[in-house]
Amino acid sequence: MAVVGQDDVGRATGIPQPLLGEQRPEPPDDPDGATDFFRAIGKQVKLLRERAGLTQKELGDRLGYGEDQISSLERGRRTPQPEFLDAADELLGAVGLLKAAKEDLAKAKAKARVRHPAWFRDYARLEAEAVELHFYSTHNVPGLLQTESHARALYAMRKPLLAEQVIEERVVARLARQEILTHWPTPLVTCIIEEAVLRRPIGGWDVHRRQLEQLLRLGALRSMELQVMPLDRAEHAGLGGPFTLLTPKARPQVGYVEVQNVSRLCTDSEEVRILAARYGSLRAQALTPPESLALIEKTLGER
Repeated sequence: MAVVGQDDVGRATGIPQPLLGEQRPEPPDDPDGATDFFRAIGKQVKLLRERAGLTQKELGDRLGYGEDQISSLERGRRTPQPEFLDAADELLGAVGLLKAAKEDLAKAKAKARVRHPAWFRDYARLEAEAVELHFYSTHNVPGLLQTESHARALYAMRKPLLAEQVIEERVVARLARQEILTHWPTPLVTCIIEEAVLRRPIGGWDVHRRQLEQLLRLGALRSMELQVMPLDRAEHAGLGGPFTLLTPKARPQVGYVEVQNVSRLCTDSEEVRILAARYGSLRAQALTPPESLALIEKTLGER
């Protein structure tokens, strides 16, 4: 699969970017106050939750969010959505306190700068406007589906080691990407993960358990179709490795492959056609979505 350069990416996506895979120093932070604002909102939610006598899990269950998401939001690592503020205000009896923050929240989000590694920024910009996303993952859970603790564990075990500040920046950036799953219109997302991903307890069992619970919750969404490729398959169309198919709004579908911090964005129509055909074969070989969720539940019950 060919690696496309700056001119190719610009023509295909309208985004002038440096050569994909090129390693460049991260830009310095731009202080804009957005992070402090998100933390302040999170503290308000926490105080209101505790006043109501609810745990993070209980609040999440009532509002349709995972415990890990509530935890991230309360610490200012995940930006709350306007609909969350509306629902939380009503449930926690905030008498308009959280609702009143929506206008400032929109301004803060506009100022916030999410920091991705240079080699990932091309993909991240396309993903943010995607109408369809299709993932095939072999070693870990796709970033859009990861819990905060799972993402942090992955970055912490990177070799060579990442600085604590870089780990924190990467986790925040990854969680920010997940907003695409909750805003409207929501993209169609399908995902095929290897059964080995369910068996490998990244970060320890407690972290892994919350990750499996997250997969169950996301797999139940109308916009999400989650499938597992079982270990006992005699034929397998994805032995060439993981990849992503992405369709930006009003633009042709593209393919994306990432390995060892080097990214490849495929815009050639024939290359993309082959990836799409391969993905179709993988979906046929994998368990159905109901069978996949049942397997995840079974895996949870084994501990």
